[in-house]
Amino acid sequence: MVAGLLLEIRRGTQSALLVIREADPPSSPVDVSVAADRVEVKSGGSCKAATLPPEIRLAPSSCRGLRRLPGDGLHLRMCLSRPPPGADLVSTWRESLKPQKNYVFYCQSCGDIIVKDRKFLRVLPLPSENWSALVEEWCCHPNPFARSTLHPQYGDCFLGETFFLMNSGSESHVPEFPMCCSETGRHTSQSRSNLKSKENTRVVCKRCKTMLGETVSSDTIKYYVTEVIIQPSDGSFSPKPRSQFIQSMVAQCLVELSSAKSTFRFTLKGDNGKIFILIWLLNSDTLLVESSGSSSSHGVSTPFGDIFMPSSGPVGAWNAVKVLYQPCIKSRNKELADAWENDIGVHPLKFPSETCLELLLILGLSTTSLPPSLRHMNSFQVAFLKM
Repeated sequence: MVAGLLLEIRRGTQSALLVIREADPPSSPVDVSVAADRVEVKSGGSCKAATLPPEIRLAPSSCRGLRRLPGDGLHLRMCLSRPPPGADLVSTWRESLKPQKNYVFYCQSCGDIIVKDRKFLRVLPLPSENWSALVEEWCCHPNPFARSTLHPQYGDCFLGETFFLMNSGSESHVPEFPMCCSETGRHTSQSRSNLKSKENTRVVCKRCKTMLGETVSSDTIKYYVTEVIIQPSDGSFSPKPRSQFIQSMVAQCLVELSSAKSTFRFTLKGDNGKIFILIWLLNSDTLLVESSGSSSSHGVSTPFGDIFMPSSGPVGAWNAVKVLYQPCIKSRNKELADAWENDIGVHPLKFPSETCLELLLILGLSTTSLPPSLRHMNSFQVAFLKM
């Protein structure tokens, strides 16, 4: 009868939406009992109960709005009896890099070492993407930085919004820089003129051939934060499932930028410059509680080598961000994408094109895991990214 439960908690309002999923329509009356630390459902001679994590306590007397939606299950809203713990977020990739410390860079997909024992003398944030255009508004004379570029020297690491720049000199382990050639193997004058084409600037892992970043200049490499794991040299490598890593890194970027720039709409572009996804950050204070059977996509095999809905016992809790999104591949939602691209209130984010497709699959699986009534909001699809 009961397929599982979904509890969406908002830290800001200390309120929660509880959905008790149904495997089949009940054939007899259903009795729902909500205690501070558990939810129990009785129907006929069966009884199903779920114990909540110790940090979450409900206020049973606040239950209201009980209703049953066909295909969804039972919905009810309630308050918490005490504030949930603050989001215990893993330190962001920006905070993990410190000067005067040695680091090893690993390919996130296969664990191969990309950069070994690199010590940075300076770790500095880069200005926003449009900093050069803003300088023209600030200066009453010609832009003094018009011919200058921000390239790191050896010992520098510059942090962008979705990437970091580092000097490639004296690397102890250098990734491959694939070169394009014609099918006949002959290098024509046209191929020479396109030596710095987008394909030629791709930096790929030697082992798994995953794109890690791009060459910005002869001595500067851009690595995307979704493709590389950074660990102190004296630490051990701890792999993380691909889907969880992408969710966490993209969610971190959305939360940081929404806080710093007060923007909540984003276009996610691939390294080819095309828009893959439109994302609207709805809230970032969600605590998501799920029983192991609450997802309709539970156990679905994905290209990431892990199950999309991770489970750690019967009931698990995750910090998450709630987003609205629209896919833009194959010219879908082209008019809306064009409008967002020309809107100064929308912030562009760039990732490898393959990662954008992976993220789109992750969002789609999240949407299908929700009860049907919660999968859409206006014309957008709803999804959660777990941090």
